Formats: sequence, C-alpha cells, structure tokens
Amino acid sequence: MQALLSRTCRAFKPRSLRPNASLLARDFRATRPTACGILAIFDSSLSESKLRKQALECAKTLRHRGPDWNGIVVNPPHAIAHERLAIIDPESGEQPLTSNDNTIVLSVNGEIYNHKELRGELKSSYDFKTDSDCEVIIPLYQEYGVEFINKLRGMFSFVLYDKKNERYIAVRDHIGITPMYMGFGADGSVMFSSELKGLIDVCSEYKSFPPGHYYDSKNGNLNKWYEPEWADGRVPAEKLDLSSVRAAFEQAVQRRMMADVPWGVLLSGGLDSSLVASIAKRKTDRGEMSSVLNEVHSFSIGLEGSPDLIAAKKVADFLGTKHHNYTFTVNQGIDALEEVIYHLETYDVTTIRASTPMFLMARKIKSIGIKMVLSGEGADEVFGGYLYFHKAPNREEFHHECVRKLDALHLFDCLRANKSTSAWGIEARVPFLDKDFLELAMNIDPQEKMIDVKGGRIEKWIMRAAFDTPEDPYLPNEVLYRQKEQFSDGVGYSWIDGLKDYAEEMVNDKQMQHAKHRFPHNTPQTKEAYLYRSIFDSYFPDPAQLTVPGGPSIACSTPAAIEWDKAFKNMADPSGRAVAGIHDEAYEKE
Repeated sequence: MQALLSRTCRAFKPRSLRPNASLLARDFRATRPTACGILAIFDSSLSESKLRKQALECAKTLRHRGPDWNGIVVNPPHAIAHERLAIIDPESGEQPLTSNDNTIVLSVNGEIYNHKELRGELKSSYDFKTDSDCEVIIPLYQEYGVEFINKLRGMFSFVLYDKKNERYIAVRDHIGITPMYMGFGADGSVMFSSELKGLIDVCSEYKSFPPGHYYDSKNGNLNKWYEPEWADGRVPAEKLDLSSVRAAFEQAVQRRMMADVPWGVLLSGGLDSSLVASIAKRKTDRGEMSSVLNEVHSFSIGLEGSPDLIAAKKVADFLGTKHHNYTFTVNQGIDALEEVIYHLETYDVTTIRASTPMFLMARKIKSIGIKMVLSGEGADEVFGGYLYFHKAPNREEFHHECVRKLDALHLFDCLRANKSTSAWGIEARVPFLDKDFLELAMNIDPQEKMIDVKGGRIEKWIMRAAFDTPEDPYLPNEVLYRQKEQFSDGVGYSWIDGLKDYAEEMVNDKQMQHAKHRFPHNTPQTKEAYLYRSIFDSYFPDPAQLTVPGGPSIACSTPAAIEWDKAFKNMADPSGRAVAGIHDEAYEKE
C-alpha cells in the first residue's frame, strides 16, 4: 500500500500563499483581516514556563485556523491561548479577551451575531475595550452567570476563566457548528481545543465536546444548556406558515452577512446554497446589508462538466453574482486525500468524499483574499431533504430521523464545512442552523415535510414553496425544483467512482479479510473505508478513532433509518445514488 504520511508530519501546514498573489488582498491589506483556534489548559501541574511552552506548542497545531495573530494568557495552573482569524474588528479584537479588572479571561472561536443587541440589554454599564462581537460574553457572564448562554445567537465554542471565583467554563454552540474537543492529562489537567490535533500529544484521553453543553469546573460535569422542545421525544404539530419560514430564513442569512472583511457565498447550484446566495445578493443590492467588495462573489467546484458547475453558473447568471467556477480532476482530489484527512480528523467515508472538493475550493477562495463564506449546510437535516426520506413510513419517524441527524451533525456536515475551510484560514457560516430558524422550522408538523411526489411535494417542499414567488423570483424555476444532489455526487459522479477504483488498487483482499483485527472499532466494510481509516490512524493514534461515529448508512441516513426499507440493507452506500428508484442517476442493481 502506498506509504502514508508519518506521525512526524503532524506539524504539517499548507504552504502560505505569495503575499502579492491576490488583487483583493492588496486592496484590504490595511485591515489585516480573517475562524479561530482556541486552546486551554486548566489545573496543570507544570511550572509557569513549561505550561506556557506547552500551551504555545499545542496552539501552533491550530494556526491554520487563525493565521492573523495569536495570544496567550498564563495564570498557573491555567493557560489560555488563541489563534485568530479576524472577521469582526480586525484591528483591535485580539484574544484572549480580558475584563476591565483582568479577573476574567475569554477565548472564543466563532461569531456572536446578536452582540449589538446584547450590549444594549446589559443592566449595568460596561467599558468595552474592543468592537469584537465576542467581548459581550464577559459582562453577560458577570450579570447572569452561565444562564447567559441561551441569549447568544451565533456559532461559537469558548473557554472562560473567572479568577475571583476560581472557576472555568467551556461552552459549545447549540448544534456544534464550530468544533471543540476535550481532553484529560495524566496529571489531572483538563484541556479544550478547537481541533483534536491540539490534544493528541499531551492527553491520555480525549473526546468530541458535545454541542449544546457547557463544562463547569464547579461540579466537574458537562451540563446541557440547549434543550429545545422539538428534540424531547414529542412530535410537533405547529401549522405551516410559508411567509414566516421565508422571513425567518432571510433574517438568518442577514445575520451572517456581518463582516468587516471580504466575503462570498458557496454555490453548488442546488436549492440550499442557491437560496442563501439569492438572499445575500438581494440584501446587498437593496442596501439592507453591505459588502466590503460592493459585490457578492460566488464559488463552485466540480469535475469538468459536472452537474453542480452547470447549475451554479445558471444561478449565478440569474442573480448577477461575480462567479468563480473551479474545476478539479479525480487525480488532484486523490492527491489531496492525506491532507484532507489530517485537517478533517475523521475517517467517515461521506465526509471525506464531500470534503475533498470543498478543501480544494477553499484554497482557491483564500488566494483571492476572501475570508468568510456563507454556505447551505443543515437544510437536509431540518427538512428531511436526503433522498432516503422518500421512504419515511410516517410523520413520527420522519421527525425523529431529522432530530437524529441534527444531533449528529457536528460529526459530519458541520465538521466538513468548518474544517475544510478553516484549513486555509476561511470561516464558513451556515444560516439553516440559525437557532431561531430551527425553533420555527423544527416545530412545524412533520406531515408538511413528508415527501409525496404524486401530490407534487418533492424533498424540502416547504423551502421551495416558501420562496416560489413568481412576481419577484428568488431563483430560476428549474433550480428551485432541482432534485436533491449530495455535494460528493454533484461535483461529478466519476469522483466517487474514481475514489472506489483508487481504493481497489491500494487495498487488497487479504487486508480486508483481516480488517476486524487491525481495526476492531468501527471495522471498515469497504476498501474505500479501509484506505481512509489507515490514513487517519497514521496521524491520530488510539484512542482517537473513538471520536468518529460508525454504523451503516444509505444516502447519509442514520443506522435507524436503514430499517425503513428492505432494499436499504442490501445497498448501504452513503451516496444519494444508492436510493434506487428515487435518484435520477441511481446505481444499477447488481
């Protein structure tokens, strides 16, 4: 088998781009603009100098996430470090942030979209040191304690140290849009990191930090702060109001257009990304929101002649965005696999298939000076958009599967969107996972989401109908009603076929025969899965494999949905083409 990158390459970082390679970068160099990386060590037994060195070394593994600046605060036995990507207030928003009396230290990865409203709601006056959207967390904590977390609207993971009360908390957003891991050292220390690679050399145990939770040193427990009624086991029954859906989603997109640096939109030409692009373009053209570039840039990638490239160009022409169509070859994608798995920190087949073209596209986007992009992840989980939902037996199962998908999204699509882009110092924002939009959309009676092709309702009918406004169209009709295409399929069907062929060359039958001995946990069931797992293990030793989920899947389903149809059990492939009789280009039955 082809030699894998050795563990000595863990410090690998992509080559930096030439400083004069981008015209856009020249125009905005004064702002030094761009998602971030956080690294915190608590209750360490190390001396101050050794603790500082350890924190800095661990934080360096995250520098691709925050290429603009770094900072560290050491207060033995604790150390908090930050690698910064400056999106809001690039001139003065360095982190870690501190309170006015320096007794609170805060390090944040992400964005607080309602920070201006929260500043205005403070009961007591507070002397802000910066214009950073994250600084409001400090006075909110001072006024409300941990109860403030539910007030936040955004994507975030952060650590906060309260010196007066000798207390520290770590928090992750409601869905897990931004990544965070938790580790434990042999000396009793507790660590938090934006990525697994910040922990593997110093922790004896580590795990993915659960979304919607906070860790509190007061009790040493993970505590749930996000507990929506739609996820408590009941099936919602709210009536559908299409105008409310449209208004709520437009607000979700507008919130994410907040930026002081050049930004753009990822445009696959499918329904979800096209709606995001359409709303962003409208808000900009109508003066409701502004863009540093005074125009909206859109980006797509695929193999030459792929479905996504064709559809994306059609949408871009309709909207009038400044569009960038990028192509890649199967060989270029295969060449990037090891880097992709290193940055993604997963061996999940679907995630790697979809992440590779996104990773390649992010590099291109970074080269022209864009530092933030809007993306369409989350719609399929909220509205049951995957093609296997055609087989949902009833409204109850439909809803429960949506909840299961959202519960695990931080291990799949959120991980992909965040890490594929942050590998190159770009931040991806996802309007469909807006906390308020979720509250509305997930409480709609799931009967309204059920797919009834004969009755004119295809997957994600609610979003299609909400934005079907012929008098002022958001999208061309053929795009508004385009069949769901998973990103790994839409970039070109030969991409997945090429990966399977490559894995067939690299992994032999004897290796598969003994796979259960080499990989007793989540044993690979295909040669493609075996290949990815081998690369993963070369970077991330035991017990890192426990941070990645497993189980059978049909077109991205959870294992539970395999029971919906007998045919699913015989065709367990994560591609949408595995759903025979539904996908227009379904795999032929062997």
